[in-house]
Amino acid sequence: MNLEKLKTSRRREEQLEQLSPFELKDSLINLASEYHKKRSHSMLNAGRGNPNWTATIPREAFFTLGQFGIEECKRTMQQNSGIAGIPQKAGIAGRFEEFLKKNSQAAGISLLKELYKYGIEKHNFVPDDFVHELAEGIIGDQYPSPDRMLKHPESIVHDYLIQEMCGGKQRSGRYDLFAVEGGTAAMCYIFNSLLENGLLNKGDKVAIGTPVFTPYLEIPELEKFNFKITYIHGSAKDENGNSNFQYPDEELDKLGDKSIKAFFVINPSNPTSVQMCEKSRRYLVKVVKNLNPNLMIVTDDVYGTFVKGFSSLMNELPQNTLCVYSFSKYFGATGWRLGVIALYEDNIYDAMLSAFPEKVKEQQAKKYESLTLQPEKLKFIDRLVADSRLVALNHTAGLSLPQQIQMMLFAAFAVLDKENVYKKDCNDIIKNRYNLLWEGMKMPILPDPDRAAYYSEIDIHEWAMKNYGEEFVAFLKKNFEPVDIVFRLAEKSGIVLLNGGGFAGPEWSVRVSLANLDDNDYSIIGKELSETMMEYVEAWKSV
Repeated sequence: MNLEKLKTSRRREEQLEQLSPFELKDSLINLASEYHKKRSHSMLNAGRGNPNWTATIPREAFFTLGQFGIEECKRTMQQNSGIAGIPQKAGIAGRFEEFLKKNSQAAGISLLKELYKYGIEKHNFVPDDFVHELAEGIIGDQYPSPDRMLKHPESIVHDYLIQEMCGGKQRSGRYDLFAVEGGTAAMCYIFNSLLENGLLNKGDKVAIGTPVFTPYLEIPELEKFNFKITYIHGSAKDENGNSNFQYPDEELDKLGDKSIKAFFVINPSNPTSVQMCEKSRRYLVKVVKNLNPNLMIVTDDVYGTFVKGFSSLMNELPQNTLCVYSFSKYFGATGWRLGVIALYEDNIYDAMLSAFPEKVKEQQAKKYESLTLQPEKLKFIDRLVADSRLVALNHTAGLSLPQQIQMMLFAAFAVLDKENVYKKDCNDIIKNRYNLLWEGMKMPILPDPDRAAYYSEIDIHEWAMKNYGEEFVAFLKKNFEPVDIVFRLAEKSGIVLLNGGGFAGPEWSVRVSLANLDDNDYSIIGKELSETMMEYVEAWKSV
């Protein structure tokens, strides 16, 4: 293909390259939409991470439980206008057992039966207390109490996190959980509270594991924080020279610098979609314990369920780690906004707060003195809750009750699935799509036990170097912007991908979401991506 014909407007691309991939996406969608109008072919938007599957059983249980909640309200008062009372605790467990028998064929009833039995037998829940919280929760007639998280859902979600984030291995201590409006809210609360409590201060040095979800690059640079950033690059390659996006030891060594106060990481990563391998986790533990024991680690583990035997840093370094987990991806529930912050009860955050000079502790205590008679002893996890409502509105803090009930039902569904039927089917979906994508590109599928496969990061520069050498790479850099390929795919094929450079990843790379399109679409994307890459090769050969 002729080089001039292949070229597009570099100046326009240079301008758009400064945008976040999620803002750049809008321009790509416009191009892809034009392609769709002209050729009546569907636009394939693989730029979003929203899954196109849903977990139905815990949702069925939610709606069936709602019927029980309504019945309980009507027991106490019922008027023709639609006014009813609120659930009453006395005898409610017995009435729930009757409801389960009477509605034995209702959708989701089996999960409700198993949950009820599990709570009483595993956790010794008092039946009336448990069912009353279920009824009030599903109806949503009260403020959240405790405001951090409801008692019974916290226990069930705790079991889920131990199972999915800690390889099923329970430590002697427990994690305190704060139920929040999804992973993004969790990160906002954490950044804010670290600052509010002097654990981080404006201008402090922090580290970020890259490539990374773009907002995690942007938030620390906001005027409010203005952190000095050290990047921990996931730049490792395997024995064949292929990027595996792991952190080399020399990168993790940077975290031994005590002036670095916090490390923010997504694990498994986004956009590269691999977990931090066992070797790197062990090395990180040594670096932290030996060189920087007060390093605060904030890990976003939303994709952990897509890796077999996943072990979060909350499991490896529990005293140091604030874990953020969202239910959005695994259960197809981005619209529910369900997430938790987990903090081990024996942690460095509380220890550092206690070690502050008395004058500093007194200043901080003033912010929380309306909440407790001993504000200086308020745990960091509870400060997170208070700060999320500017302290003064702490009495109305907490995630809505119905959201907490749905979260608990998602968690219970996974915990009670002893054969991991849902997990297997869920993971098979994305792994099949990964294979279809790479087969479409006519590239070998390399095994990787650390791969989550929720996304696929494709490094065009690496492909060019391995297959055609330095001259071809120099040709690409001279004649095209790194984002050229995503514009070309949108314009000529109606395919929307995100540019990897916007995630602080390899500039000449693209991210493909394997979650939100039909299986066969990934064969098409792989084929079109391969053909586009070969157009660059043909142009190079024609020069």
